[in-house]
Amino acid sequence: MGVSGSGKSSTARLLALRLGVPFADADDMHPRANIAKMRSGLPLDDTDREPWLANVGHWLRDRAVDGNGGVVACSALKRRYRDSLRAAAPRIFFLLLTADRDELLERIAQRGEHFMPAALLDSQLAALEPLEPGEPGTVLYGTRSPGQAVDLAIACLDEAGAGDQG
Repeated sequence: MGVSGSGKSSTARLLALRLGVPFADADDMHPRANIAKMRSGLPLDDTDREPWLANVGHWLRDRAVDGNGGVVACSALKRRYRDSLRAAAPRIFFLLLTADRDELLERIAQRGEHFMPAALLDSQLAALEPLEPGEPGTVLYGTRSPGQAVDLAIACLDEAGAGDQG
């Protein structure tokens, strides 16, 4: 989880590969209306996010039901969004990827074509609610490579007893 440019997709894709579980990018689960809104430079509101979070939650629930687990790259910026995902997949473990604003902007500029413009970064940073005590997860600072982040993520999952959750 994290804002645009934090390394969610790269890190999650590599984490899923290392764990041997399915990967999904929540960006691919947005309804077309959400993508159009973001492309036009407008931030999503909670109402826009409801069907998207439901899609992500269904994907997570289905992976839990089939017993394989999975890794999904998803912004999950607010506690209530994470609560929604946790309701669908109670054994979820969040990895919050963070970096400073300048680094995030540099990463966004380097990634090429994406529907999320850099102009929306500040709205995401303002909306981000860090993990709270009692939420299953940890914070990984984005100043390392995806490989290093995955090594730390796996160590955190193992320590939390969540490594078998995907």
